[in-house]
Amino acid sequence: MTVLRPVRAGNAFEETVERLLQAIKLGVVAPGRKLPPERELAVQLGISRVTLREAIRALQDAGYLEVRRGRYGGAFVTYAPPQPGSGDLRRIVADMGAADLTDALTFRMAVECGAAEVLAAATLTDAQRALLRGRLTDLNKAGIEDYRRLDTAFHLSIAELTGSPLLATACADARLRVSDLLNAIPMLQVNLDHSALQHEAIVAAILAGDPEGARRAVSEHLEGTAALLRAFLS
Repeated sequence: MTVLRPVRAGNAFEETVERLLQAIKLGVVAPGRKLPPERELAVQLGISRVTLREAIRALQDAGYLEVRRGRYGGAFVTYAPPQPGSGDLRRIVADMGAADLTDALTFRMAVECGAAEVLAAATLTDAQRALLRGRLTDLNKAGIEDYRRLDTAFHLSIAELTGSPLLATACADARLRVSDLLNAIPMLQVNLDHSALQHEAIVAAILAGDPEGARRAVSEHLEGTAALLRAFLS
């Protein structure tokens, strides 16, 4: 998982909270599911188990996690994204400010288009091709309640498959900056159907080894999302 990468020693507790919160908000760990085992997670983050427990306790106190004891225990995600609504959307945009919103959308456009272009230019293994197709299949089968989480998984998989941790991290950061906005946009079936076609175009260009086509497909998709956002704000 890209977001669960090693933290820096100087602010280990704070960065651990940040990493875990990113994984929760991006749906890397779905609501109701539990975080990886403590020993495994501490190794992934490059921290002590004491620091990890402190971070988990803080997120439990904040209402994002529930810690259960016993054989089948662990830290379970209790956070659920807010229901879509125009009022929430306006509030989030107001909190961000127009300049930060524009910057976030520009950042996402740059890194996601770049990731798709890089991946399309690469020589993909059969396993990589299967993983990308699998993410698309999962998204196409998603119900409304799981759509945003699986949409995130699809988009992040493109960056992760490039093999560049820096690019994957940048794409995860870009997605996190707009995740509350995306969650607040009402689900419209016409838009979901259109997005499905755009996702198919992205995957087709990547698998065909067409970097320019992949960049163009991602750009059209993200421009559509931005247009829908503007429509609900007008």
